[in-house]
Amino acid sequence: MGAGALTICHNKTAVLVTEDMKKMVQIPMLRPWEAKNTKVFGASLSELQDRGLVEDGVPVLLRRLVEHLRKHALQQEGLFRVNGNVRAVGTLKQRLESGEHVDLSESDSCAVASLVKQFLRDLPEGLVNATVQQALVHCYHECGDDITCSDLRDLLRELPDVHYRLLSYLCHFLTLVESNHGQNRMTAFNLATVFGPSVFQ
Repeated sequence: MGAGALTICHNKTAVLVTEDMKKMVQIPMLRPWEAKNTKVFGASLSELQDRGLVEDGVPVLLRRLVEHLRKHALQQEGLFRVNGNVRAVGTLKQRLESGEHVDLSESDSCAVASLVKQFLRDLPEGLVNATVQQALVHCYHECGDDITCSDLRDLLRELPDVHYRLLSYLCHFLTLVESNHGQNRMTAFNLATVFGPSVFQ
C-alpha cells in the first residue's frame, strides 16, 4: 500500500474517531453516585421503603449497625455518648453508601454508634414528626404524671407505620443498652439526653 493510500486510510480513521468523540461528548456523563441512587443517610423512610431498603419496618443499613452494637458493644462505657473519630465515621459512611461490603467488626464501635445517631438525625422529617410531638407535649401538660403508657402508645400510633416500627425497634434496643448501664454507664436519662434531639427534631 502506497503512502497516499495510507494517508487516506489514516484520515478516514481520524474522521471516524472524531465523530465518535463528538457523540460521546453529547451523552451526559453520570458520576458513579448518580448512576444508581445509593443515598441512605438523609433519605426519608418512605423513600427507603420504596427502594426496598427496609425490612420489617427497619432500614437494612441501620439494622446492621444496631445489631453489630448489640453483639459487640453493649458493655462499652459511654456507648453513644462518646463520639467516633470524625474521619473514621465519614469514611465508614461513604463505604456503606457506596454498596461496598464492610466488615463492621473492623470498625471502631464509637464510629458505628455515631452513624446510628447520624442516621436518625439526618431523617428529613425526623423520626417523630411535629404533629405527634405537639400532641405528646399537650398530653403531658394535660395529664402530667398521670399520663399512661397506653396514652403515649395511642399518640405514637398516629405516626406513619414505618416510623412507628423503627421507633419501636429503637426503643427495644435502647432498653437493652440501659439494662447494661452498670457497665456502659448509659442510664435511661443519659440515653434520653443523647437520642432526644435526634428522635424529636
